[in-house]
Amino acid sequence: MGKQKQQVLSRFFAPKPKTPSSTTDPPPPPPSSSPKITTTVNFSPSKRRLISQLTASPNKQPKLSSPIPSLHQRFLQKLLEPSNPTPQPPSSSKPVKFTPLEHQVVELKAKYPDVLLMIEVGYKYRFFGEDAENAARVLGIYAHMDHNFLTASIPTFRLNVHVRRLVSAGYKVGVVKQTETAAIKSHGLNRAGPFCRGLSGLYTKATLEAAHDMGGGEDGGGTVNNYLLCVVEKSILGEKKFNCGVEGGFDVRIGIVGVEISTGDVVYGEFDDNFLRSELEAVVVSLSPAELLLGDPLSKQTEKLLLAFAGPSSNARVERASRDCFTNGGAFAEVMTLYENTHADSPDSMQNNELAELGSQQMVVKVMNLPELAVEALALTIRHLKGFGFERILCSGALRPFVSNTEMTLSANTLQQLEVLQNNSDGSASGSLLQVMNHTLTIFGSRLLKHWVSHPLCDQTLIAARLNAVSEIAESMGTCNGMKNLGRFEEDSDVAIVQPELAHILSLVLTSLGRAPDIQRGITRIFHRTATPSEFIAIIQAILSAGKRLQQLNIGEGDNNNNNKLRSDLLKKLISTASSTSVIGNAAKMLSSLNEDSAYQGDWTNMIIATEEQFPEVITARKAFQMAVEHLDSLIDLYRKRLGMRKLEYMSVSGVTHLIELSTDVKVPLNWVKVNSTKKTIRYHPPEVVTALDELSLAKEKLTVACRAAWDSFLRDFSKHYAEFQASVQALASLDCLHSLAILSRNKGYVRPVFVDDHEPVQMQICSGRHPVLESILQNNFVPNDTSMHADREYCQIVTGPNMGGKSCYVRQASLIALMAQVGSFVPASSAKLHVLDGIYTRMGASDSIQQGRSTFLEELSETSHILHRCTGRSLVILDELGRGTSTHDGMAIAYATLHYLLKQKKSLVLFVTHYPKIASLETEFPGSVAAYHMSHLTSHDDVSKNSNDHEDITYLYKLVPGVSERSFGFKVAQLAQLPSHCISRAIVMASKLEALVNSRIHGRSGKELLDEPVIHQEQELHHCPHQEFGRAYKEFYSNLKATILDDDDHAKSFQLLENARSIAKTLVSR
Repeated sequence: MGKQKQQVLSRFFAPKPKTPSSTTDPPPPPPSSSPKITTTVNFSPSKRRLISQLTASPNKQPKLSSPIPSLHQRFLQKLLEPSNPTPQPPSSSKPVKFTPLEHQVVELKAKYPDVLLMIEVGYKYRFFGEDAENAARVLGIYAHMDHNFLTASIPTFRLNVHVRRLVSAGYKVGVVKQTETAAIKSHGLNRAGPFCRGLSGLYTKATLEAAHDMGGGEDGGGTVNNYLLCVVEKSILGEKKFNCGVEGGFDVRIGIVGVEISTGDVVYGEFDDNFLRSELEAVVVSLSPAELLLGDPLSKQTEKLLLAFAGPSSNARVERASRDCFTNGGAFAEVMTLYENTHADSPDSMQNNELAELGSQQMVVKVMNLPELAVEALALTIRHLKGFGFERILCSGALRPFVSNTEMTLSANTLQQLEVLQNNSDGSASGSLLQVMNHTLTIFGSRLLKHWVSHPLCDQTLIAARLNAVSEIAESMGTCNGMKNLGRFEEDSDVAIVQPELAHILSLVLTSLGRAPDIQRGITRIFHRTATPSEFIAIIQAILSAGKRLQQLNIGEGDNNNNNKLRSDLLKKLISTASSTSVIGNAAKMLSSLNEDSAYQGDWTNMIIATEEQFPEVITARKAFQMAVEHLDSLIDLYRKRLGMRKLEYMSVSGVTHLIELSTDVKVPLNWVKVNSTKKTIRYHPPEVVTALDELSLAKEKLTVACRAAWDSFLRDFSKHYAEFQASVQALASLDCLHSLAILSRNKGYVRPVFVDDHEPVQMQICSGRHPVLESILQNNFVPNDTSMHADREYCQIVTGPNMGGKSCYVRQASLIALMAQVGSFVPASSAKLHVLDGIYTRMGASDSIQQGRSTFLEELSETSHILHRCTGRSLVILDELGRGTSTHDGMAIAYATLHYLLKQKKSLVLFVTHYPKIASLETEFPGSVAAYHMSHLTSHDDVSKNSNDHEDITYLYKLVPGVSERSFGFKVAQLAQLPSHCISRAIVMASKLEALVNSRIHGRSGKELLDEPVIHQEQELHHCPHQEFGRAYKEFYSNLKATILDDDDHAKSFQLLENARSIAKTLVSR
């Protein structure tokens, strides 16, 4: 075998090279007995083993062998030592010499200290200093020392993937690219220096989907919104001292602005909030922002809530900004400056200027009507987005209030406890109402449906319009056995035949859009001028294709004749907007200006179809490029004559063009440059060709720059059409939602709800209602229930029953049916007659908030206080087991008083679930208005001896029946939870004693004697002979009660059975 390969390791251990002038300086003191630094190591396995044995410490086995341990330790110490917060080298008595690239890194990091920088160097993006440490940890890449900094790198073609991973980890990521190419640099003043670099892109969670080079990534947001939520507040304690209310009054006024930069949605709001910040919590849960912008100063309560939301569950990014500069009208001036600049940058034509001025005036009026804190939040958002270049989206005219008169704003508790958007087990959409209702075919349609479900309508006209549209689409899909009341139109009683082409065309359009990119985010990226040419063509072609297909339905704009076959006015309006001739015409015109093949190939030079009127600079650059090509091609004739070769031609090898290949015996001038050769030939570049190739490269770069400038101008012109394209996409999203609701009604056999007029009493009449989520799981095994409440009759139901008997399911299904109906959906019932509600309020389950210092009972009462403060006579209120977070007497008293307040003061529709039978006594105080119900069940008295832990088995019937359930059967739940049998037996004895204590007080017997009896003896008796005797007595007791219920007609017999049961009960108590 040959000699082993030798590798010099001195590059790892040697100090940095010094200048010649410093060679006379004494070196730093070396480690004891260290040999010369420069050395070589043979990577032979045998020698490596021998060296490791010789140099190993007797106390510790080294993990990596090295011939000089002290040098190796110095290397590792330098490699692994943490870097400084800024990429400065370790302090030293001697000045550190930076490379030109490192000088750029230091300057960039000083300019952007809070940004993780990715710097383009050749075919890689490199990280330096602390950024390299963070990137190595998040991305799982290797970091190493290079000159003065720790560094790591990724390939350029993986930029999209790694930026998304860093942004998901919560970093603000900046991409620094070279601002000049090699050809331009070689002809510029900077030919001897490093490439000029500048920040080309800044990415955070809220801006990622709208930014350069990030659209349509593998981890794209999809159906998830990425709102940036700005929050400001001011104290109003002095203003609201008079308003004590049920929540103790408000202490702050909060202003919010939420921006979804990738879709163009902008919401604002201003509201007063109490110390629990329940209104702010509703905003946060509804928007689920990816990024929070906190306008300092904020109160501790507000900051606690926002930081708790931004914890590990949501992983939202938090950034702070001072609003001190917005005093004395500074916020309004900031907003107006943005609108003025946007108007100044509008297209130059007279018509466009007039339209822009009109739009600017409308926006100014809208801003002047905004509340004060909302304007401050808007100004902070503008200043924040200027750093990313996305502030223009706030001028698009899409400002809308968070709270609308036509929509119901559900509280955070209602959304969570009814599992509207996500389940309560793992926080995913699976098992939620949204997941059951979502049959959309497009991403943007799914986002809109989420908004519909979380913001039900409160306007009966709008609800009826949606129901009419859903009915018509469902009819056109064909009949279904389970569909009932499908074709009812409240405003048009004429019967019309709906052609199947409606559903067919909608399905084709939506399926095609589902395969295309997200066109809603796509047109917004075009508006931001961050879309690529291929993305632009795909988005505009998808809109154009959808519009042309919808035009087949013959719904003309402003068409008032009755030639079309559609009855729903909402469908006509949406289809007309989506297939607008203006949108189709502008889309076709813009596509005609681009070369599709060149766009998909990334060929910038041939992508723009330029004319003398449009993009003349591109035509000029193309002529210059063509002249350079022609000049280069003409040189071949010169060399043919000079060499006397009439068939001489240029050739290309391995990407090198315009080579002249000659045999080895041909003599050429000395200034010809030899490029490569073979055994028989040599390939040259004559000096004239070298110069011409240089000029050609420069002309091509200038053409590319001209084409990119033309492309940016082309995208800038799109802004004047953005509003109509956005309206078209919004119409397509609405059609997708209506189509989804139609599929839901057809597949599930849902019925159309009927809404009574607003002047009629509030009511809820549901026949055979079903829980939409549980029904999809249990299929035909779900037990339906009726719900009947009326403001003039019975408007409160007190629901009791055994644990796990279905009480919570019943009240949830009633609220979900009401919510679905006001979304515009058909509902899971055989019939539903409803009144439009202005709110649905729930207090269910048990939870605490440790981060905000709230106990379970405080959370419970805070939610109840919010309900009592907000609900009206047109609201649905659901209270589930109120008062269980404290002692029995306190809890029952609070539950009683709360329900009494609702019945007497608010008169809302109330579903009250409780295990306190005494609360049912309100039925006598409010006769006709309150009724007690319980979830029915069957008990079995057989084989008592087989069960030593309880007296009987129970079968849940899950059917709501009148009456109060006296027992909760908690011991059966304890058995299901597999509590130890001894614990259950002891609990049974204690329950019997407590029940006997209550009865003794009623009959005058001293309860102290009962409580003083030893529990152990009673447990032993329960497990031995008296057990069977007790069992037979209880069996006879419940048999008499059951017979009494079944024999309602024979009152004498029922009375006798009750007497028997009473005597048995006295006997049991006396024992």
